[in-house]
Amino acid sequence: MKIFQEILQLAPRRRGFHLITADVTNAVAPIRELKTGICQVFIRHTSASLTLNENADPTVRADFETYFNKAVPENDPDYLHNDEGPDDMPAHLKAALLGSSVIIPIRNGRLALGAWQGIYLCEHRDRAHSRELVITVWGE
Repeated sequence: MKIFQEILQLAPRRRGFHLITADVTNAVAPIRELKTGICQVFIRHTSASLTLNENADPTVRADFETYFNKAVPENDPDYLHNDEGPDDMPAHLKAALLGSSVIIPIRNGRLALGAWQGIYLCEHRDRAHSRELVITVWGE
């Protein structure tokens, strides 16, 4: 069994849903050594999240942003936590709904994603910071 772990620092991105599959695979080049295994990608933040979805049509990512903005609106007077502005609490809620990690099988040295699947960084803040990912790969 081999285990690899990398920290990947992503540059700040605008609010929205961004494909980061290539960033992840480039960060863990030793993945090519594995016939079978698992890759876990974990984001170390509470106002951004990760998910897997459509990697070809950018309108899917735009529709994700539209949906989550409607489902978790800003400026809700019932929110108590707004230390960093009106997008603060909604960002935490969106991140909780989507999650902080994705797990992907490895097959023959590659992520075993479906034909139309990609890893998204889901940035929920208007003034985003750089984001840090912990990528852990294990297998044989």
